[in-house]
Amino acid sequence: MKRKLLSTLMAGVLAASMLTGCASAAATDSEAAPTSEDGEAATEAEASAEAVTTEGDPNGTHMEMWSFVEAHNTFYAKMLQKWNEQNPDRTIEITFTTYPYADMHQKLLMSLQGGEGAPDLCDVEMGQVPNIYEGLDTWLQPLDDAMAPYAADMLTSRLDAYKGSDGKQYGAPFHVGATVMYYNLAAMEEAGLSQADIDAVVTWDDWKALGKKYLDAIGNPDGKYWTSVDTGGCDWQWIAMAEYGEDWTGGFENKANVELESIKKMCQFEQDMLNEGIAEVSPDGHTDLEAGYQNILDHNIVAFPKAMWYMSRFTNYMPEEAGNWYIAKCPVFEAGQNCSVGIGGTGTVVTKQSSDAELAADFLCFAKMSPEGEQMIWEDLGFDVCNTSLWTDDAFAHDDNNQYNKFFRNYPYDVLAEIKDQIGTVMTVSISPTINEYMCNTTLNEMFEDNMSVDDALAEAQGAIELEE
Repeated sequence: MKRKLLSTLMAGVLAASMLTGCASAAATDSEAAPTSEDGEAATEAEASAEAVTTEGDPNGTHMEMWSFVEAHNTFYAKMLQKWNEQNPDRTIEITFTTYPYADMHQKLLMSLQGGEGAPDLCDVEMGQVPNIYEGLDTWLQPLDDAMAPYAADMLTSRLDAYKGSDGKQYGAPFHVGATVMYYNLAAMEEAGLSQADIDAVVTWDDWKALGKKYLDAIGNPDGKYWTSVDTGGCDWQWIAMAEYGEDWTGGFENKANVELESIKKMCQFEQDMLNEGIAEVSPDGHTDLEAGYQNILDHNIVAFPKAMWYMSRFTNYMPEEAGNWYIAKCPVFEAGQNCSVGIGGTGTVVTKQSSDAELAADFLCFAKMSPEGEQMIWEDLGFDVCNTSLWTDDAFAHDDNNQYNKFFRNYPYDVLAEIKDQIGTVMTVSISPTINEYMCNTTLNEMFEDNMSVDDALAEAQGAIELEE
């Protein structure tokens, strides 16, 4: 069986992830390695050495904060300055430490289990949530009270992804991670198609028909396709689950099930596109790797679904594509379904070992949920923010000086506002790493590289996953 390079890359992250206490773990956020549940900035996450800085008021309450992305700690330091200016009676000094991804999560879990040595605040990558949430409110400070001033404006479906099995809010998200469709409109226009053709797409059948029209217009040359499908990531499957309101993890109460109608329909759809020459398998198994970026730069594909955080991949790795790309909502299998799902991310937590857990929680929610914080998250980190009040704020969403507004043909937040009530949630629970590992290392390859029947491949995966539950 042919295997893509991503399987090798994931194996290294899997080994590190297993140190954090998962019986079987997979890299589930691009901050560690680009995969289906990915979130933020893959390259930024590759912190190779510990970095320590101290910021804030030396006369204030001293705290420790850990992250595995240096840019995150830089963001928190800026927000700490704003907090101290606005709260002179509750000032804080924070020592920020940036650790390598696996080291930080292992160190955090061990300190929580041991009851000492944990920081006041810490970033937790989505795939590590099941481990860190194991102790619930005996380990972590619930954020429900601290986020109350902002909760009405926060996207509920994104907050839900960071709740514990007890229903309490433990993580503060950076972004929605809303999945959208990216189109190379410039290439499509050269083929005689237009934005109106894209906007007319409702269903996946419509989208596939548009792809055939594009390929017919360019004469079906070798090496050119409408799209690519991933063998190293499950974004397509997550979209399908959101559309049907299904969740292969089973959530906190039910058993995992990868043989869902939504999964079968999407996998069959992808396999059919491959067999019909409409799609190719993504180089190295994923659109979020160097070979994937080059494939896009070569215009070998002109449409693909990905979370909104992928905008930074364009500006960082494909700047020459500025002005070519258009963002639209994803198609659905049946009109009226949800058309998006939040993928990946980092939920920052406050530990019970904090010197002042209430103060830490108040600062954290101010940093990641207030309009000031969300403005900085968008401008500095390029994430689609969770505070929905900003999505239709013209000064925020239509700022023509913003690099993403300048890069794309349309305003990204116009798309986000359009799909506000159509963004589903797939939970990350203890079985999630096992599902991701098996799907990305085995099942997707069997279906898309080896043309194994969808039913047989998913049945095999279900059996393997049940052995781990």
